[in-house]
Amino acid sequence: MDFARTLESLRKRFGTAVAPLSLPIGSEDNFVGVVDLLTHKAYKWENGKIAPTEIPADMQDRISSMREELIDSVAGMDDALMEKYFEEGTLSDEEIAKGLEIGVRTGKVVPVLCGSAMKMIGVDTLMDFIVASVPSPASVPPVKGTNPSGGEEVRKPDDPFCALVFKTMADPYVGKLTYFRVFSGSVKSDSHIYNANKEREERVGQVYFIQGKNQEPTAEVGAGDIGAVAKLSETTTGDTLCDKSKPIILKPIEFPEPVYSLAVRAKTKADEDKLGPALQKLSEEDPSFRTYRDPSTGQTLMSGLGETHLDVVVERLKRKFGVEVETELPKVAYRETITKTAEAQGRHKKQTGGRGQFGDCWIRLEPLPRGAGYEFVDAIVGGAIPRQFIPSVDKGIREAMSGGILAGYPVVDVKATCYDGSYHTVDSSDMAFQLAGRLAFRAAAEKAGPVLLEPIMDLEVIVPEEFMGDVIGDLNAKRGRVVGMEPIGGGKQKIRAQVPQAEILRYSIDLRSIARGRGKFTAKFSHYEEVPAHVAQAVIAEAEKARKEE
Repeated sequence: MDFARTLESLRKRFGTAVAPLSLPIGSEDNFVGVVDLLTHKAYKWENGKIAPTEIPADMQDRISSMREELIDSVAGMDDALMEKYFEEGTLSDEEIAKGLEIGVRTGKVVPVLCGSAMKMIGVDTLMDFIVASVPSPASVPPVKGTNPSGGEEVRKPDDPFCALVFKTMADPYVGKLTYFRVFSGSVKSDSHIYNANKEREERVGQVYFIQGKNQEPTAEVGAGDIGAVAKLSETTTGDTLCDKSKPIILKPIEFPEPVYSLAVRAKTKADEDKLGPALQKLSEEDPSFRTYRDPSTGQTLMSGLGETHLDVVVERLKRKFGVEVETELPKVAYRETITKTAEAQGRHKKQTGGRGQFGDCWIRLEPLPRGAGYEFVDAIVGGAIPRQFIPSVDKGIREAMSGGILAGYPVVDVKATCYDGSYHTVDSSDMAFQLAGRLAFRAAAEKAGPVLLEPIMDLEVIVPEEFMGDVIGDLNAKRGRVVGMEPIGGGKQKIRAQVPQAEILRYSIDLRSIARGRGKFTAKFSHYEEVPAHVAQAVIAEAEKARKEE
């Protein structure tokens, strides 16, 4: 990451109030530490542990300059600070911290710290800053929520108990652990609380303060504190816990929607049964992580906020649940259909010495509008096929449609009319006419102009205006159609497009690269369209290769 460029982007978005509090030592793979502008000290991290170090010589001038900029930013937050700054031309570390705390509280200063969650660099520095400079619960307005009648409810710290659940997770020792932030009142160990969202009472056992990975038992968790409690059976992330006599529902945290998906499977057969429950527990802990089975492809999918997010999930599956997995991009749920009317006979005849098998039918296939599904018409007259065998023909056609003739994908949007046939009074059976229906369908489909269909997604992309041309160019290269653009304020544009799903399986990664991490998007299924011939050939070849390898 280019820190200077990132800082420039932030200032375009937030104005001159942006104030860097630390600078990176190194960049990308060589990022090893930070320089704290508040204390004018440097720190390196090795294996997650912090150690003081010398400020690199080539950074001295830049650090001095940026520290002066920081003092300029915070001096104006307080009259006494401003007066001293004019008189002496500088401020002490304590005075800078005081001005910074005022600026953050009033929104006049936007602090920026650098670090890497993956390398555990700067995380503890960030936490220390939050404790020292971010407004405490006592200095912010009372929390607001709604009461059971829908009216507004305000809670001050000394009002009856209310808390918001912001996380749940599975603990190997105490079971399900619920994390909450108390906004008013307090909750005590060995008591009862009310879940206003679920309208259920929950029994509280031991309550804890959380110190990193450790849970510290305590008798009570009060307003402004973060606590945890084990084994709340009904409570999930986003719920409000409160005093039953004074119910309130707080606005839940709005978690971002997942934008990146991978198919996941256990590496060993022994882990297959453990994978599903493990994924389910992780999705309960993390509202921005989803997991489900795609009925169209049969794959188990997991969705998150990006590649790094899912890498962490894979690591947690191994470390926490002992499940090693393999991942790949999801399969695209292609479909097949026909483009013209065709007729064919399906005749199944088999003689084995005893009772034989005989079924004979003629069907006509016709294309239906996109999204119409499947329609079967019984046009038999004169008893050419006995009535009890007509559903068997229909069933055989449906079975044949589950795997098309081009690449084995399900066939959709077809009308099948059974209009003639013949039977044998002894040898005809339900199974014989099912097989005849399957044969007739495949023979007719080959003559009916079969084509491949692909899912088209409605895509909405929001990016700064300077990246709009690059984003549109990329969408065009992905066979997308831009259907609208509109400014949404703040120097940003919303681009609406329709793009084949196959082209945007890695779009979260592509967009991050194009817009330098400043873009976001949503995608939802729109409809199916015919795949261009050159693309269809590649898809069919890949499907044929997969069939041979099975």
